[in-house]
Amino acid sequence: MPRRLLVGALLLAPLAVATARAQDAIAARYAATSQRIVAAALADSGVAWNKLARFTDYSGNRFTGSAALERGIDWVLAEMKKDGLDNVRGEPAMVPHWVRGAESATLVQPRIAKLPMLGLGGSIGTPKGGITAEVMVVSTFDELTKRAAEAKGKIVLFDAPFVSYGQTVAYRREGAIAASKAGAVASLIRSVTPYSMRTPHTGQMAYDSAVKKIPHAAITVEDAMMIHRMINRGEKVVVRLEMDAQTLPDVPSRNAIGEIRGTEKPDEVVLLSGHLDSWDVGNGAMDDGGGLVVGWEALNLIKKLGLKPRRTIRVVGWTNEETMGRGGLAYRDAHKADADKHVLVVESDGGVFAPESFGFTGSDSARAIMKQISTLLKGVGPIAIGANGGGADIEPMMALGVPAVGLEVDGSKYFWFHHTDADTVDKLDPMEMQRCVAALAVLAFIVADMPETLPRAKR
Repeated sequence: MPRRLLVGALLLAPLAVATARAQDAIAARYAATSQRIVAAALADSGVAWNKLARFTDYSGNRFTGSAALERGIDWVLAEMKKDGLDNVRGEPAMVPHWVRGAESATLVQPRIAKLPMLGLGGSIGTPKGGITAEVMVVSTFDELTKRAAEAKGKIVLFDAPFVSYGQTVAYRREGAIAASKAGAVASLIRSVTPYSMRTPHTGQMAYDSAVKKIPHAAITVEDAMMIHRMINRGEKVVVRLEMDAQTLPDVPSRNAIGEIRGTEKPDEVVLLSGHLDSWDVGNGAMDDGGGLVVGWEALNLIKKLGLKPRRTIRVVGWTNEETMGRGGLAYRDAHKADADKHVLVVESDGGVFAPESFGFTGSDSARAIMKQISTLLKGVGPIAIGANGGGADIEPMMALGVPAVGLEVDGSKYFWFHHTDADTVDKLDPMEMQRCVAALAVLAFIVADMPETLPRAKR
C-alpha cells in the first residue's frame, strides 16, 4: 500500500471504530424503551383497528373534492385534539375535483349483459347516449401498434394480465393515449389486479395534450377474459359505454396534522404519515386510512407511555394523494424554509398488513443507525432495512434532501382490494396493525430522541 494511503487508512480507522461504537450505543441505549413500546403496542390488539373502523364507518369513501373527505378531515382533527396531541391543525391545499357521475358498460353483441365497470380518474365522459362500438382486444401496447389499422372507430380493450402493479398500471395510466393515437373512440382495461371476484378497480389515468381525449374505463378481469375468448372464436363483440364524468374547478382541502412537541429541539421534526383521501369506491381502509391511523396511534402510544422525545414527532394525514398529490406538494411549499429541520419523513401507503421492512433512502451512516434500530424490533417480527424507500406524498420533501422511510408490509393481498368497493376495514387484521404501530413508534421515538441528528447524505 502506498504510504499516503496507509496514513489515510490509519487516520480513518479510529473514526470508523468510533462511528460503529456510537451506532451500537443506540441499540443499547434504547433497548429497554423499545421493549416497553413493543409490549404496550401488542398488549392492545384492537386500538388501531377500532379507530380505523370508526373513521371509515363515519366518513365512508373520501374522494378528493367531496364533502365526505372534508367531513373525514374534520373528524380526524377533532379526534387528535381529544387524544391530547399538540398543535393540531389543518394546513390548506387546493385540490382537483373530478366527478364520476352516472356510468355503465353493456355488452350488446353477441348477447345482452351488464358489465361491472369503473371510469378511471380524470377521464372525460361519453357523448349523450354513450358510445356503442365494436371491441378490439390487445394484450400489449406493442400489439396495438402492430394492429393500429384495425382500431379506427372501435373500443380498444387492453386485456393485460397482472405482472406487477408498477408494470401493469401503465395500461390504466396511458391506455387512452395509445388507443386514441390508433383511432379508437374509447378504451377499456382489464382491472389492475392479480385476483378478482368480478370487482372492477379504478385509479388515475392520463391524457396527452397532443392526442384527442377519449373515455377510459376499467372492467373486471373475468369480463375482459370473456370478451377476449369471444373474439378469439371469431365472434363480433359490441359494447355500449356511457359515462357522465367531468372535471370541475379546483377546491380547497387540508392536510390534517398533530404532534408530540419535542422537549429540547422542538423545531426538528420526525414525520409519520398516510393519506386521508381514498377513491370514490370502498371506504379507503387499506388505501390509506390505515396508514394514517398506525402513524397516529404510534404518537398516542408514545404519549401514553410518558415518553418525551427531544425532537417533535409529527403525524400528517395527506389530502389528495390518489389523483394529483397536491397535499404533499402543499406541505413542501409551506415547509420549504424548514426542510433542513425535518430529520426523517416516513410514509405508510401499502396497506397495514404484517410489517416486513423499512425501505430507507438516506446516507450510509444513517442507514447504519437504521439497522441498529431494526435490531430492537424482534418482538414485532424481522424488520429489514430496504435498499430504498419513500412514498408519493413525501417525495416532495425527499427532493429537498430529507431522509425517508416507507413502511413495507406483506403485500400479497393488497392489490386484491386496491381501488375497489372491497377496500373495507374487515380485510385487515388488528394484530398486524398493532405490529405496524409498534414498528413506527420505536423508529420515530429513537430518531426523535437520540442526541445526534440522523446524518444526511451530502448534496
